[in-house]
Amino acid sequence: MHIGFGSTSSTAPELRSAGALAGVRVIDLSRLVAGNMLSLQLADFGADVIKVESPRDGDTLRHWREDLGEGRTLDAWWRVYGRNKRSLAVDLRADDAMALVRKLIGSAQVLIESFRPGTLEAMGLAPASLLAVNPKLVIVRVSGWGQSGPYRDLPGFGSLLEGFSGFAYKHSRDGVPQLPNMALADMVSGLTGAFATMVALREVEIGGGQGQVVDLSLLEPMLAIMGPDVTACAATGQAADPSLKIASPRGVYRCSDGRWVAMSGSTDAMARRVLGAIGKAELADDPRFASNSARLANDAALDALIGSAIATMDRDECLALFRSKGVTVGPIYDPAQLLADEHVVARNCYVAVGDADSTLVHNITPRLSGTPGSIRQGSPSIGQHTCELLLEAGASDAEIAAMSRSGAIRCA
Repeated sequence: MHIGFGSTSSTAPELRSAGALAGVRVIDLSRLVAGNMLSLQLADFGADVIKVESPRDGDTLRHWREDLGEGRTLDAWWRVYGRNKRSLAVDLRADDAMALVRKLIGSAQVLIESFRPGTLEAMGLAPASLLAVNPKLVIVRVSGWGQSGPYRDLPGFGSLLEGFSGFAYKHSRDGVPQLPNMALADMVSGLTGAFATMVALREVEIGGGQGQVVDLSLLEPMLAIMGPDVTACAATGQAADPSLKIASPRGVYRCSDGRWVAMSGSTDAMARRVLGAIGKAELADDPRFASNSARLANDAALDALIGSAIATMDRDECLALFRSKGVTVGPIYDPAQLLADEHVVARNCYVAVGDADSTLVHNITPRLSGTPGSIRQGSPSIGQHTCELLLEAGASDAEIAAMSRSGAIRCA
């Protein structure tokens, strides 16, 4: 199976680029979201990602299941983030299996791990020893707090970092900090890690560059996306009120049919268009609304004017009116509405992966014109590729059979 942008369901393979990262081998020892998000980006663009899993339970994401009702569940997390990877199910505590994993690491360009700091060293895989054998290896170490600092040994799940970073405070509701209902810190860290990996691989490619360690915490990518709040606080000595907007008009508004739209009029020209669309063009020159700072100071009044006007229209009427005036407005969707949207359908933002048991997943992002990524296979079963990978590492059929009997490996 090989799915690209031109498909919305499982199809025969198309003639497409193997991906710009074809020939890059990645050993992924990580668990949970951040490492899987990171290796997914590399896999989608052609890297040979070898997902090392427990023979008994596999990656933790396999057990994050969505309730489908009537006693049915779906391992949606794994199906989304396990695609394009090969599964190697080995017990890292077994010496014979670990020796073969070391051989695979010796043939790799990238190693990803998300153990607590110090665990990799305790396993006999200290970065210095790995680089001594494979000097061009890029070692990405994912952790909650980073490999140094007083908190390095603390547990570091994403929720803790979403609170610590100021995100939960910034999104307070009625004075109560709010955590996002998604693995935000992990996702952002995974994307940041993919970028860092490519930077490190670029260094290997040029002028005798050597491998290195990427210290990827879940904390610092969150700090990077938080905007200027800390900078402003350092200058003023005061934290900004989390209820304050960054621009006005900006918000969500309910239409007469109960559906919602989102609007942003953050430039003076756009604010003028909004006021014109609701029949209040004269207010564009009102000192209360003439600049963004003035509009922020009078946001409640402006918001009420816009909300009252939108409340008289159904969503389609609202979108048609504001779009005809060049206003930046759009619908607020739930997942079902998103999937039905004509733009999402036209761009094949989601594709079905699999044959008899197909699963809808997001398509490759971003889109490259010359060397696009592709979905070459769905998410593997536990140990689906163990035998072929161990053969690649030099194991004999007899050795593989013996390790399988001892429970050191699992071959699907």
